[in-house]
Amino acid sequence: MTPRCFIVRHGETEWSLNGRHTSTTDLPLTANGEKRVKATGKALVGDDRLICPKKLVHVFVSPRTRAQRTLELLEIGCRERLPWVDQAVQTPIRTEARVQITEAIREWDYGDYEGLTSKQIREQRRQNGEGGWDIWEDGCPGGESPQQVIDRLDALIAEIREKYHRPCFQEQGDDSSSGDVLVVAHGHILRAFAMRWMGKPLTGTALILEAGGVGTLSLANLFSYEHHSIDEPAILLGGAFVVE
Repeated sequence: MTPRCFIVRHGETEWSLNGRHTSTTDLPLTANGEKRVKATGKALVGDDRLICPKKLVHVFVSPRTRAQRTLELLEIGCRERLPWVDQAVQTPIRTEARVQITEAIREWDYGDYEGLTSKQIREQRRQNGEGGWDIWEDGCPGGESPQQVIDRLDALIAEIREKYHRPCFQEQGDDSSSGDVLVVAHGHILRAFAMRWMGKPLTGTALILEAGGVGTLSLANLFSYEHHSIDEPAILLGGAFVVE
């Protein structure tokens, strides 16, 4: 079985509802956001579902509370205690995958634009005599540049392929081999992840990852390989799911 990488955007927050850029600000999910994530977990996680817990070998999660709470609500059933909780939650064990908090998938650091909407940012730049704003080209003053984002994502993607996916290609004839990876993070960083997975430059026209604005959690795109070759990464079309 060709290994896959699933990316999950965190559920709705008050700022995602309002279109405010949220990186380091640690907001909780709304009540509606929690409900939608639970629905997504029930619909898409299970031995006969899209995300099969027993096939997972590793889970990467952002340091932000909103991403960690999203993972909790998906209920993938980890044997080990989640790193941010005091004691293990008593749920059926469905996966041996280790959960790792990593800065590699924290949201794009918006710097001076933290808490602003895109409209406010463009108006601010107009008043300052600057041009329009495209995060994929301009980055964020006081925050991260596109190249900084590329550097940390490329390192993570290389780790996923070499440590978790390449061994699956070396296990000839073993259809039961597990190698799926789950990444739980944020809107801009996951769109950038998708572009870099394919080795493409960052561009806002490549993918749209729904922001969860109307009470949704998007399980956006699952990543795999063509021709069972680790040198041919692919995005499986039709792999984006939203549970209402």
